[in-house]
Amino acid sequence: MSITKKPEKKYILKAAPTKKKRSPKPDSKFSVASPMEKIEKLDSSPLSVIIENVQPAIDNGRFPIKRIVGDTVAVTADIFKEGHDSLKAFLYFKDKKSKTWTNLEMKFLENDRWQAEFKVTENTTYQYTLKAFPTLAPKRVTEHGKIFEIIVDIPLARFASWYEMWPRSQGTIPNKSATFKDMQNRLPEIVAMGFNVVYLTPIHPIGRTKRKGPNNSVNCGPADPGCPYAVGNELGGHKAIEPCLGSFKDFDLFIKKANTLGIEIALDIAHTCSPDHPYVKEYPDWFYHNSDGTIECAKNPPKIYEDIYPLNFYCKNWRELWNEMLDIFLFWIKRGVKIFRVDNPHTKPFDFWEWIINQVRQLHPDVIFLSEAFTRPKIMKLLAKLGFTQSYSYFTWRNSKRELTEYLSELSTLPVSDYMRGNLFTNTPDILPFILQQGGRTAFKIRITLAATLSPLYGIYNGFELCENQAVPGKEEYINSEKYQFKIWDWNRPGHIKKYISRLNQIRKENTALHDYNNLQFWRADSDQILFYSKISPDKKNVLLIVVNVDPYHTHDSFIYVPLAELSLTESESYRVRDLITNKVYFWRGSQNYIKLSPDQEMAHLFRLEK
Repeated sequence: MSITKKPEKKYILKAAPTKKKRSPKPDSKFSVASPMEKIEKLDSSPLSVIIENVQPAIDNGRFPIKRIVGDTVAVTADIFKEGHDSLKAFLYFKDKKSKTWTNLEMKFLENDRWQAEFKVTENTTYQYTLKAFPTLAPKRVTEHGKIFEIIVDIPLARFASWYEMWPRSQGTIPNKSATFKDMQNRLPEIVAMGFNVVYLTPIHPIGRTKRKGPNNSVNCGPADPGCPYAVGNELGGHKAIEPCLGSFKDFDLFIKKANTLGIEIALDIAHTCSPDHPYVKEYPDWFYHNSDGTIECAKNPPKIYEDIYPLNFYCKNWRELWNEMLDIFLFWIKRGVKIFRVDNPHTKPFDFWEWIINQVRQLHPDVIFLSEAFTRPKIMKLLAKLGFTQSYSYFTWRNSKRELTEYLSELSTLPVSDYMRGNLFTNTPDILPFILQQGGRTAFKIRITLAATLSPLYGIYNGFELCENQAVPGKEEYINSEKYQFKIWDWNRPGHIKKYISRLNQIRKENTALHDYNNLQFWRADSDQILFYSKISPDKKNVLLIVVNVDPYHTHDSFIYVPLAELSLTESESYRVRDLITNKVYFWRGSQNYIKLSPDQEMAHLFRLEK
């Protein structure tokens, strides 16, 4: 597959037009055109009906909205004309590859607003548009003129529990890498905790030149494995496997075992190269160069990564480079990988991502892309619009009631929820939040409860279940990080919260309200440390009322105010709620109810309404 045309640039500001000379004022002989002469100059007949404000639409249809197979898409628009004539309006939709449109008559709502709904049943791209005409003049049809698109993903794109695994650290022999066989042996335990996506950090050969030692030290011993994000050596690059992990046959067996257990494997794709990567010799023009002609290493001030060379996506032979990056994704898809976590996409051209994701989706519409872009909000959102299926978020640093309410409300409501799905990671190999460093086991339980219930997508980095919180002093970084060394974990060491995680994931699986993304609503709680929110299924048969103490150090109590109208309850009506964590049942009446959450007991209630 090749690029035949450079993607159209959409982010370049055009130069301001040159100022035209002002025309001289007409003299007394100047005659104004008559109304009929003006009409004769019109290119077409006047519009009978106005169609505007079509929803859902991202940036007036510039980008597709996102849905899941089985979703119902409700399309609305303002449709009207002058006078009092009645109208008819129709919604047209189809699979993008189909030549035949299906049409539905739209229903009038109020104030010139019309609506029609259709269900998306296939994992593909759909299109829709609108037409309308006066009832008394059906031949005077007004077409909206724009075709809107919908990316319809598989259910795993919206509901999944991710477990980030460091391949090298799943074994039991000190100073030796684990193998795919060791990783395979860990899968049943991960399944028992309820995770259905296992995400692997890079599995490729690691560069030897300027290899980093423990804790990112420039002093690297002969037995130190280096950082796997410095991809490539004489054994290969992005399409090769680090020999310490095993062979391609071993990898295939690992994928097969995971799929048998109901797990999908996600692979980390980092478009970075070590100085030893084959690309450096074969395609030196693909990289940035210093003034002396040497290749420039990666920099993220004040950090300098001497062991990594960044690719230049604007190089002279950019088409060749882009095609090779596409081939990397297609290579691993052929080996059974359908989920990719993409490292630092915000440092690559926007046009590149729009092109490459579209190319992959045309061949494999079930592929999922997770954007790892901890950057400015507008860039994170644009990457989601350009095609990334899921996105990392600022949840990792949102701890207070106000921060969580404001940020999660933004993510889960329109227009953001139409294109951006936040995957709430509690921690990452690069990020050990201060609340986890200082709040101990209680903080770990609070954060995973929030992540698992605020969004249908969440993830943890291995070691979270052990409440691992040893940090570099004063920094949000793990000390003795497995990014730079082998590590042996005791997966059953005292103080772990594996049973609690298993229970949370079982609750997620059994309650459909937690499968939806945009049904999050926050409600009143008197305490500024008590967060109260609901998740309600579309049919309202599954109602969850969730209460979390966000302060890991102290007991807090509060009145919470149940949204009775949302639940079709009255103030005088009694009802029952069951805490799904403890299985205790409580009988409530009215909206105001009292709760108390303490670090020495549980810090959250996951109430399910049982009328």
